Amino acid sequence: MRTLTVGVVAHVDAGKTSLTERILHEAGVLDHPGSVDAGDTRTDSLDLERRRGITIRSAVASFAWHDTLVNLVDTPGHSDFVAEVERSLAVLDAAVLVVSSVEGVQAQTLVLARALQRLGLPTVLFVNKLDRTGADPDRVLAQVGERLTPDAVPLGTVDAPGTPQAAYLPFVPTDGERADLRERTRAARVQPVVFGSAITGAGVPALLDALTDLVAEDAACTTPPGEDHHHLQDQDHDHDHDHEPAAGTVFKLDRSAAGSRLTYVRVTGGTLRVRDRLEVGGRVPERVTGLEVFGPDGLRRVEQVDRGRIAVLRGPVTARVGDTFGTGGLRARQVELGRPSLETVVDPVEPSQRGRLFAALTELAEQDPLIALRLDDGRGEVAVSLYGEVQKEVIATFLAEDHGVKASFRPTTPICVERVRAAGSAHQLIDVSPNPFLATVGLRVEPAPVGSGVDLALEVELGSMPPAFFAAVREGVDGTLTEAVHGWSVPDCRVVVTHSGYYPRQSAMHAGFDKKMSSTAADFRSLARLVLAEALARAGTVVCAPVHRFELEVPQDLVGTVLAELPHHRAVPHDTRVPGTSATAAAVLSGDVPADEVHGLAQRLPHLTRGEGVLTTVLDHHAPVTGPPPRRTRALPDPFAQVGDWGRVQRSWPAR
Repeated sequence: MRTLTVGVVAHVDAGKTSLTERILHEAGVLDHPGSVDAGDTRTDSLDLERRRGITIRSAVASFAWHDTLVNLVDTPGHSDFVAEVERSLAVLDAAVLVVSSVEGVQAQTLVLARALQRLGLPTVLFVNKLDRTGADPDRVLAQVGERLTPDAVPLGTVDAPGTPQAAYLPFVPTDGERADLRERTRAARVQPVVFGSAITGAGVPALLDALTDLVAEDAACTTPPGEDHHHLQDQDHDHDHDHEPAAGTVFKLDRSAAGSRLTYVRVTGGTLRVRDRLEVGGRVPERVTGLEVFGPDGLRRVEQVDRGRIAVLRGPVTARVGDTFGTGGLRARQVELGRPSLETVVDPVEPSQRGRLFAALTELAEQDPLIALRLDDGRGEVAVSLYGEVQKEVIATFLAEDHGVKASFRPTTPICVERVRAAGSAHQLIDVSPNPFLATVGLRVEPAPVGSGVDLALEVELGSMPPAFFAAVREGVDGTLTEAVHGWSVPDCRVVVTHSGYYPRQSAMHAGFDKKMSSTAADFRSLARLVLAEALARAGTVVCAPVHRFELEVPQDLVGTVLAELPHHRAVPHDTRVPGTSATAAAVLSGDVPADEVHGLAQRLPHLTRGEGVLTTVLDHHAPVTGPPPRRTRALPDPFAQVGDWGRVQRSWPAR
């Protein structure tokens, strides 16, 4: 039986979760599709998701369609939870991109479509809401061609759009046409388009046919033929031969109701069995104590899982999102839809719960690594990274309801970066005052192109000192670049090692190793931090704040009102257009807005647009700040405090 892992992605409110529910109903998993409004959907299982009517965490359901076992991954549509989408895309075989036939192509639709194209991920478009008043599939198909891809291929036509009787009429291709379309779809050279309605079910069976006929690979899993496909095979039968070692990718972490860790993996090769020992992320092997797969009734315990399945592991406790194990099978895709651009300090309402708050946030950070906890031991503060204000509200609810900790949040601030202005260098020689370390380190820092990362180069011989000391220099460099001159990170620069030297391992007569006479990795780690701090201070840095690209859909008659509001939020419009020819079509404004102004603009929008405006933003770039550069509190000892006053180093720096 073939396997196919498909993700459903969309702009918020395009009907993504409703489509997931209808698919599960058509596949026989659900007696009736759940409703987002009624709060009874299968995939939105969290109470908070049902109350708010949005998807917060990705969810998995499995079913069989014809000869294919389908793992269906429902992802969030709200841009504040784009990290969940990102993690899901990394393990998919294909995607369904949902577009509303009423609202058309929206800003988050563009973000997702571009990501799918970059990944070369086979994609089927589902134009939803055909039964809704205002549905215009021809207009939306034209938008798809203009704004998403010129390679969209409709697989049928629509009858009576905009009415409850709207129907999808699929074309009947010849065998040759089907084979050609299958080849091009699997190669992501074309994107088939199916029209339908998640509410009425129109077009949904045709969507499933398109996925299984055009996208699914021919490779088979070990489900025996003749098994009832609507009751998934447990795959717990024993094999007489030795099984191929498992390979896979961790894409989600969660906790059971009892608090035990659940590790979601996509098995990309071999066979995974209970009691296997896995080197997850290259760390110490850990034993798998339990395995579960998704079936019609939810999770079911099994003894083994074969290639292509999504499984929930119990046992490994060090796994992190993005980790891999094994060497066979497919590799996870590297996906990046945008980094968090905001942060806030979280305080417990009850000071006595500070330890409990940190433990709870640590658990949330395991599930969502981009929360990126920063702990300032000196001030006892914990900061978390955010995509937006909705995410802050969700974190507060999780803390209160799941961990019993009431938390308050300080005002949200943008996460800036520092860019190196020019080249700067510094060095300290071993046994030459004021250097307190048994090491020689010289470093030159230079600007580098945006997005190039940190490059460490050598102008000394690689054999001039042990590899462990070069590794320690790199650790010291990374530590200083995490919190640079003004406390912000330096994401892009070139650091060159210009000087190196050390004392080899020495011992006093009739004594053991004497660290006062011999260089250690700690010497190089600490000295590299100080030397790079001096080099950065000489080079100079400029603080740059995050800027989002926005798309704002507003009624045409209110464009002037909205344009007048944008300067109050430091937003700069670059383009105004009206997709389509209808007099009622919304105008689309696009431009740049500082990350810390997005929430304020979003709050003003309903008042300015009669509640009809839709704002979507995504982090686009960083721009130099005007006025005094903002400073960020440090979580690590401050090496810049020592620059220019090396005599203080021995007294205040944790040298060895």
